[in-house]
Amino acid sequence: MTGRGLSLPLLLTRARERAPGPAAGVLGGAVAAGLGLGACAVLVMVLWISSPYPDSGPGGALHTAAAVWLLAHGAEIVRTDTLSGVPAPMGLTPLLLLVLPVWLLHRAVRDATEDTADTVDTEGAEAAGVWGGAVLGYLLVGAAAASYASGGELRPSWVSCAAHLFVVAVAAAGAGVWTALGRPRGPLPGVLRRCTDVLPEVFLREVLPVAARAAAAGVLALVAGGALVVAAGLVWHGGAVHASFLELTEAWSGRFAVLLLCLALVPNAVIWGAAYALGPGVVLGAGHTVGPLGSAGGPLLPAFPLLAALPSAGAGSPLTWAVGAVPLVAAVTVAWFVATAGETEQWSRGRVGYAMAVAAALCGVALAVLAVAAGGALGGAALAAFGPVGWLTGLAAAAWTGVVGLPTALAVRWWRGREFAVRARVAAWAASVVARRPRRSAAVPEPEPGLEPAEFEPYDFFDESSRETRWALLKEASAEPSQPQPQPQPQPLPGEQPEA
Repeated sequence: MTGRGLSLPLLLTRARERAPGPAAGVLGGAVAAGLGLGACAVLVMVLWISSPYPDSGPGGALHTAAAVWLLAHGAEIVRTDTLSGVPAPMGLTPLLLLVLPVWLLHRAVRDATEDTADTVDTEGAEAAGVWGGAVLGYLLVGAAAASYASGGELRPSWVSCAAHLFVVAVAAAGAGVWTALGRPRGPLPGVLRRCTDVLPEVFLREVLPVAARAAAAGVLALVAGGALVVAAGLVWHGGAVHASFLELTEAWSGRFAVLLLCLALVPNAVIWGAAYALGPGVVLGAGHTVGPLGSAGGPLLPAFPLLAALPSAGAGSPLTWAVGAVPLVAAVTVAWFVATAGETEQWSRGRVGYAMAVAAALCGVALAVLAVAAGGALGGAALAAFGPVGWLTGLAAAAWTGVVGLPTALAVRWWRGREFAVRARVAAWAASVVARRPRRSAAVPEPEPGLEPAEFEPYDFFDESSRETRWALLKEASAEPSQPQPQPQPQPLPGEQPEA
């Protein structure tokens, strides 16, 4: 609290409201970067304080915190305190650490854009100013953090640091502005519009949206299957996992740090499981590849719980071959999305195949990007390559989706079309039967001959006694007299003369 009773978030909100668009963006980006750095510093300081044998003072812990924050963005960190004395790069990024910086920057830019849009009329120009200012503010704090971390034992690579910080800042800030403006689907920017002008209109409006949704479903199925593969490996090698966890350290603070690192690497392990199920497998150093068809021998891996869950060296078995069900289910999922979306628009077989090819390409690109993000170097020489190979993983995903998904999509389209044809034939037959059926009125019967329509009154059809009574009354009323009855003449009284 300040002297006037205002909290820090309230002061920041008022500062954003009073500042113009770019200034509000710079403030929001700098605050988001500072909060991320502060969170990493708190975590590292807690682990350093609880450590029974701290190797350095608080300055070393703060340098490590800055390096961990840069590593969370994907930047490569160079470790200088190696046994050989040769600096070793470390580029394996725990993907779970990326969530906090992205969320902080996204929320800061979204709030700054909303506050600016409430005070000005030109939302587009001010939103662009907020976006550019946020990227600038975030990069300024990132440059200061990289400069500070370069004095520690974990030093950032400047080229990798600048590239990854820029990509993360641009993407997260752009998502925040887009969310603040209500997620509009307006016209594309000039460069993208010129690129899309060369593409067919049918591809942009019909094929691409369906293929993108199908590819997203396929990627989710592969990721879910990778999670199942990792869980099965941890359970199957439970004894080795537990032993490696206990061998790393005996202090509870160290074990807590190892547990946090394992949790931060869970998204990486899930993508590794998907790459393993697709076939190319995972590279664990030079000449050591682990896949469902077999595992080659390689360098001695460090004792780590997630690495202990990997299969041992040797040929594959039916148990490892069973992971092929994961890409099979993903390909069927993509085919189902394409076939069911195309049947509502009455797509031809050629267009279904076209959409499946586009979906397979998108699925391959997505898996290649995820594989590159989940891997990296853990050192030099034998540990320079660690994780799935991006282009092999993407090629395998595209091949599985295309080879299995294309005939499946065509089969689903034929079966659904046959079902619709049978339903149409049944509906046409029922309509023809109804058309040939004579129309009869069950409520009002035809009147008897000789009965005038005006004298006919409906009766209760479901009441038998009422029906018989009504028919008897109607018949009696409609009967004609055979001969007219003579009227009686009045008799004259005594003494009166009859009329002539």
